[in-house]
Amino acid sequence: MEQRADYGNTKSGGLGALIESVEEGSPAWKAGLEPGMIIEKVNGVVPKDLIDWRWEADGSICELEVSVPGDDELYECVLERESGEDWGVDFVDVLFDGIKTCVNACQFCFMAMLPEDMRPSLSIRDDDYRLSFLQGNFVTLTNLTDEDVERIISHKLEPMNVSLHAISSDVRRNLIGPHAARGIEVLKKLMDAGIEIHGQIVLCPNINDGEELDKTLDWVEAHQQITSLAIVPLGYTKDSKRFTHSYSDDVELSRSVVKIVEPYQERAHASLGITRFQLSDEFYVDAQLPIPPAYTYDGYPQFYDGIGMLRSFLDEAEEVCNSMRTALDEADTYLSVRSRKILLIVGEAAQQTIQTFCDNWSANGNVSTFAVRNDFFGGDVNVTGLICAVDLLAQVPEDLTNVLIVLPEVMFNFDKVTLDGMSLADLTAQLETRGAKVIMSIPGPTNIAKSCIKALKEWD
Repeated sequence: MEQRADYGNTKSGGLGALIESVEEGSPAWKAGLEPGMIIEKVNGVVPKDLIDWRWEADGSICELEVSVPGDDELYECVLERESGEDWGVDFVDVLFDGIKTCVNACQFCFMAMLPEDMRPSLSIRDDDYRLSFLQGNFVTLTNLTDEDVERIISHKLEPMNVSLHAISSDVRRNLIGPHAARGIEVLKKLMDAGIEIHGQIVLCPNINDGEELDKTLDWVEAHQQITSLAIVPLGYTKDSKRFTHSYSDDVELSRSVVKIVEPYQERAHASLGITRFQLSDEFYVDAQLPIPPAYTYDGYPQFYDGIGMLRSFLDEAEEVCNSMRTALDEADTYLSVRSRKILLIVGEAAQQTIQTFCDNWSANGNVSTFAVRNDFFGGDVNVTGLICAVDLLAQVPEDLTNVLIVLPEVMFNFDKVTLDGMSLADLTAQLETRGAKVIMSIPGPTNIAKSCIKALKEWD
């Protein structure tokens, strides 16, 4: 089995509390802070991350020691603010001392299935509890020191998003690696201290499903500090050395998972008034079952883990098609008169759901989806967020004259670059050479409709 570093491994290269921007007129601006400066101490404490900054700078007065790159001197300053006023400073990163990386060797690790020539930032296997609190990342807890655990408890850093996967020690060790027991040890300490947990199971065929899934759900059912549990399917690429099939390949296998989970959902509703045990959208799609109604998603606490995205989209689409009916009809008429089309770029997994919205928008078939098959990653990868430019360009028609191409924002990173390294500008330029007008839209029917209508008005 693959071995990794011991507890507490940290990626080098932390920039410190490096200031990215200062709001004009803010307390930080009045004190003379500027982008590029580094806050070395806050009220005498060296801040490790944004949590420390918020904790130590919680009052109305804040004493700082600040450095400037290239200058050996430390400068002292005092910030003062009114009640409710923000300090007005933003940092380059939320982690000032570097990121805690993964010490595990998870069989299902998607990062391990990526092509070797992808950009370096995609190979960082983070497993940092601070990103769980600050950004909602899932963590295994296997690399936490006792000091880390005490900090979570004393600062009440909750909810923590925790990757559980299985409860039997042998199955956990097989799935996660030699540090698996540490994860359960820490999880129990956090729950005993009253920390709220959102859990996750990545379900792998014939490893942690079936009877093992029942055991894990029994254990979770008995621990009320786990307020929600996401059950998501294994995803694998063509570069996977362990997996060649998953639930997306087997309707009956997917249905067997739904059948196991449903009694736990029903008992949770009866006793707690919530579903609590949440199956990812993929299971319902793969099992060819209806997407559950909105109330079963408990306010969508696990939305960004793929829990309830399709239901949310369907409900919002229905609302948009009612509230924006006149504008949608006018857009449809515009398209018909000018013989133009709108093409929404989507992943195969979401096509059926998004096409329903398109059909309800345009009675004339002027708005439709184009599902991009993911040949770059291969395997069973089929989600919109992993669409690569090379696949899109290879599969869309060569003649896109009079077509408005709507690119999903989720296929780009913060710098507007796709996973295979193409910028939004370059991708747009290549599509424009085929005659297309190109826009990018953030997710959701409302945003898509408004972006398209705006683009149509600007087309002529």
